[in-house]
This record gives sequence, C-alpha cells and structure tokens, in this order.
Amino acid sequence: MSRIQKIFAEKKSAVLNIYFTAGFPEYNSTMEVLKSLQDCGADMVEIGIPYSDPIADGPVIQQSNSVSLKNGMTIQKLFDQLKDVRHEINIPLLLMGYLNPVMQFGIENFCRNANEIGIDGIILPDLPMLEFENQYKEIFERYDLDFIFLITPETSEERIRKIDQLSKGFIYAVSSSATTGYDPQFISQEEYFKKIQKMNLKNPVLVGFGIKDNETFSRASKYTQGAIIGTAYIRSLQGGSGIMVSTKSFINKILNRD
Repeated sequence: MSRIQKIFAEKKSAVLNIYFTAGFPEYNSTMEVLKSLQDCGADMVEIGIPYSDPIADGPVIQQSNSVSLKNGMTIQKLFDQLKDVRHEINIPLLLMGYLNPVMQFGIENFCRNANEIGIDGIILPDLPMLEFENQYKEIFERYDLDFIFLITPETSEERIRKIDQLSKGFIYAVSSSATTGYDPQFISQEEYFKKIQKMNLKNPVLVGFGIKDNETFSRASKYTQGAIIGTAYIRSLQGGSGIMVSTKSFINKILNRD
C-alpha cells in the first residue's frame, strides 16, 4: 500500500493537502516548510516546481514562482534539496509542476529522480490525458508514481470515469474553471460536488482552488475526502512571522483548533 493509499485508508474524510512553492520564500526554505507542515498536521503536501508561466495559477502563486526562480530554484536543485527528505518526512509528498520544464529535464529522468527520493505522486495539469495514456503511463508506473488528474465542473461524466480508470492516488477536483486563488461561491458548487459523490469513483477525490478557511475546507470535505490549499497558505508565509509560526497558525485555523 502506497503512502497516499494509506492516508485515505486511515482517514475517510477531511484529508488536508497543502501546496507550497519550492524555494519560497527563500531558496533554502523547502525542507523547513515541509517539516512545519508535517509537524502542524498536514496529511500530505504538494511541492510546487516553479515555472515562468504557471497558467493554472493565480497571482499569489505566480508571484511565489517568480520569487523562487529569482532565488535560483530549478528541478535539479529541488531534487538535491530533497535527497534525504525521507529521513525526516513521513507523510505523502507530490510534485506539482508544468510539462515544459519536466520535458526539458526528461520525463523518465524526472520520474527516476522522484522515485529515488521518495516522492509518491505527480501533478502536471497541462499533460493531456491521451498523451499520458499512450506515451507516459508506463513510465510513471515503472517508478511507482501516482499520476493525479484534474477535473472541473465542466468535465463530462464520461471523461471523469476515464480519468478514474487511469488514475492512482486521488482525483483533483478543481472547484471552478478558474485559476488558483479564485474565490468561488461554494454554495453554487455543491451540485458539482454531489455529482462527483454520486459517481462512486474508485479513487478518492480532493477539492482544490478557493479553499482558504475552515468553512470552505469543511464544505468541500462534506462531499469528498478532503481538500487542497495553496494560495491561502502561500499568503500566510508572506506575513513575516516565520515559517513555523505562520504554518501552525494557518493550519489551526483551517482545522478549527484552539
């Protein structure tokens, strides 16, 4: 059983997945952020690979990408930073990025390096499903990496079921057809969440985009296995209180802990 499967087996709802950009706020912040997230109660973490044109992301995450790139972060440097990550981090870890830099690095080289350091899953929003199935699925499976697909309110039931068939780990349900950090009216999204719930998919589902507080986290978790938070956490790291203090305060608010 993989680390991702184990989390969902142990925790049937309210799984908290936090995204952050590697190399932000400082080049050497990556491991400190990971330790803080694990210690403060995140169930899994998405490590963002900075890219100059992150098309699915809103201004906050775009800015964190820019800062990280200016700090000198690259895919190779990220792998170097994470080479001993499993000595200290036990929760599931995913790499989230875009296809262009991964292709330049080499998909198999990327997957091999990810496997060697203990990464559990990969999210590449701009890798088409057909290309994944025909060209890359076997490579991800060879290196024991779950590939996570995104769905939106406009994704057809047929496509969702095809994604469910191809996927391992979980399905990333984008709350609205917008960029990260968009603030949707979650009441208007409940029919979408209910539709997913009624489909009885084999993979767990986590909701992302617009999750920012206990209310939105709880609402998403009512219909799915939990949620993904990125923009709101990145914003908390910009507050100047330090990584551990900011992380603890943020997660306590999300989980409604005193």
